[in-house]
Amino acid sequence: MNSSLYPHFGVLLVDDEPAWLRSLRLTLERSAGITNIMSCQDSREVMELLEQHEIGLVLLDLTMPHLSGDQLIAQIAERHPEIAVIVISGMNQIESAVNCIKQGAFDYFVKTVEEDRLVSGVLRAIRMLELERQNREMSSRMLSGELKCPTAFAGIVSTDRAMHAIFSYIEAVALSTEPLLILGESGVGKELIAKAAHTLSGCRGPLISVNVAGLDDVVFADTLFGHMRGAFTGADQPRRGMIEEAADGTLFLDEIGDLSIASQVKLLRLLQEGEYFPLGSDRPKRLKARVVVATHQNLSLKQENGSFRRDLYYRLCTHMVHVPPLRERKGDLPPLLDHFLEEAARTLGKKKPTPPRELLQLLATYNFPGNVRELKALVYNAVSVHRDRVLSMDTFMKTIIRADAKQNPPAEAGPEQNIFAGVERLPTFGEAAELLVEEAMSRANGNQTIAARLLGISQPALSKRLKLKGIV
Repeated sequence: MNSSLYPHFGVLLVDDEPAWLRSLRLTLERSAGITNIMSCQDSREVMELLEQHEIGLVLLDLTMPHLSGDQLIAQIAERHPEIAVIVISGMNQIESAVNCIKQGAFDYFVKTVEEDRLVSGVLRAIRMLELERQNREMSSRMLSGELKCPTAFAGIVSTDRAMHAIFSYIEAVALSTEPLLILGESGVGKELIAKAAHTLSGCRGPLISVNVAGLDDVVFADTLFGHMRGAFTGADQPRRGMIEEAADGTLFLDEIGDLSIASQVKLLRLLQEGEYFPLGSDRPKRLKARVVVATHQNLSLKQENGSFRRDLYYRLCTHMVHVPPLRERKGDLPPLLDHFLEEAARTLGKKKPTPPRELLQLLATYNFPGNVRELKALVYNAVSVHRDRVLSMDTFMKTIIRADAKQNPPAEAGPEQNIFAGVERLPTFGEAAELLVEEAMSRANGNQTIAARLLGISQPALSKRLKLKGIV
């Protein structure tokens, strides 16, 4: 299949008038970018064409020699119920239209109807067929639990069930022309999901990524739509926008939750109408790229406070995934740690270090606010200063202790205030030491090596205290 054709299934035009067939074909290509088109002038050949080709939509006339449109509708409904039929007739008769719909036609148009209405009807049928196919594929993926193309997700290291459910979903909607919305905290790998969706789409064009955070309305429009020479002061040469750069590929807009309302309106119009105007031009250009968007923000909350348009949200969430944070998939820590150790060693020209057994236990106690991106940075930092065979835990400990201190600051305590100030009875040294040991063991989930590092003492010294207390 030629991935540059749209839609992925064929659209068959049936009419005994060659001039009308040429006109309809040009209209669909020019106004809707529909290029996967076949034509047929003899109605007797239609059923054979449906057997030989992957046809999803048939546009046919009612009044034709040999086999009438009515007869064809009945035959298609019986033998190919998955194919949608749109009748385009020269007769403007309500009774005829009602009969066609009863026989199974998806829609009915008169040849003299406005071009825009006809094109909208055809696009509506294509979207319906795409959604039906995606639903079937998703059901099949969920039941089988297997990926058809696991290599598309090779850049995402995960054994988590929720992540693999996302992979199955992305495979199911990869061929859709509808937008894909990727939600998730910063650092979870939303851009990797977008890359996988692009790979699975089979599009011959490139993946063009644009971070729209901080772009004002004019810069946003210029970045996406481009401009003509003389469109504004300083526009000495025309410039192609990112939409045109992504032709026959994927346009990935990151951080769309930060868009201004004015820019949101422009994005909505682009998605609804499938066309745009470069700055300074009065000639529209067609959107020929799949649009994938991502944000770390809560769009539902932004809708409620009026900072994100509801109509744009519903236009974007036809296909939507939420990538879980790393703290909700701690089972991914072992493979991620091994992956980043190998990657960091290769990048830094070092031998892959051996992580201490306690490292994974330490990492499991941390919530990773920066998610996978933060884990990668921690590993690279540790490997960059690594010298011995076993990887040091010091850089990891410092980060986790620092984060814990930020999350649990002393209550109302000044920088030089003694934590025992105001306490009626001071604890003895022994009592204070016991309390510290208990807290350290709790934070380390019972791991003595980690608890000893938190206390700044050796592991044998901690073990001795625990034995005296009768814990071990």
